[in-house]
This record gives sequence, C-alpha cells and structure tokens, in this order.
Amino acid sequence: MNHIDPLSQSFWQLVGSALLCGTIIGFERQLRGKPAGIRTGCLVTLGTATFISLAESQGTSSEDVARVLGQVVTGVGFLGAGVMISQEGVVKGVTTGAVIWILAAIGSAIGLGYQRGAIVLSLVTVTILVGIEKLESSVLWIARRSGGDRDGGQGGNGDGRGGPEEDGIRPRRDPGGGADGR
Repeated sequence: MNHIDPLSQSFWQLVGSALLCGTIIGFERQLRGKPAGIRTGCLVTLGTATFISLAESQGTSSEDVARVLGQVVTGVGFLGAGVMISQEGVVKGVTTGAVIWILAAIGSAIGLGYQRGAIVLSLVTVTILVGIEKLESSVLWIARRSGGDRDGGQGGNGDGRGGPEEDGIRPRRDPGGGADGR
C-alpha cells in the first residue's frame, strides 16, 4: 500500500494527524514565546511520520523499519542537542530539546498508524509543559510563605535571578573546579 499517494485517505490521515499533533504542542510553545513553535512542531511530526511511513510502505522487514526509526531518533537527538546552549554555567534549551524529541516520537507513532495514540501523547505533553510549570511555581510560592526561603530572598537558586528556570540546569560545582564532580 502506498501511504504517500495524495489521492489516498491514508495519506491525508497521516498529514492531518501530524499537523494536528504538531500544532497542539507548538501552539503551547509559541504562546509562551519559546523556541520550537507551531511551524517546528508541524515539520518535525510530519517529517518523522513521512520517513516512518515510507519505510513501512516498502514492504521490507520490521528490522528495516526499526533501522529507519533508529536513524530518526539519532537525527532528532542531534537537532535537540543543537537547541541547547550553556551560558554562564547554566544549560538552557533542555525543555525545547525534549519537546523536539517527543514531537519525533509522536510523528513516529503516526507513521506507524497510531494516530489516536499520537493525539493523546500530544495532549499529555502539553499537560506536562503547562502543569509542571504551575506545580513548580506553587511549590516555590508555598516555600517562600512558609519561611523556607533560605537564599536571602534571591528566588530559589541563590544567584538573584529568580526561581528555577524552565529550560535551565545549573551543574554542581565541586571544590576541584569540575562541573559535575568528576
């Protein structure tokens, strides 16, 4: 069966599902002014779904489809790593990299024919992105009100820049000067 025939229903199901899932996640990112918005979300899900669907439509063995899937994961990992940057000892872009990774996973699910599951995964992803941030803010607020503010009112990380950064990870410093104690 040719999944990439624009006259077939399966083609438009693949395209529609990929665009819907990419838009769901990309819309949340774009509303917050974060990288990897609607265009990126749609392109990553559609591209991944297309690669997987092409591999599956060739009638090759499941090992060949798994090989294509593995290459997609590697390539998307490279894209995700490209959006991460270290500035002043803080790694930024980790959440954006993770979003690109889950977009590719959702596109893979679509390419393998799991459109409904992909839509649910998209909604779960947005719930995580929005819900965890609200939870983090609530915990910080409760800690400050209960006197748990041990950093002199500097906002949680002791450097005067506010609470935990959504896309930031501050490496631990050891007395020897290494970033991770190694």
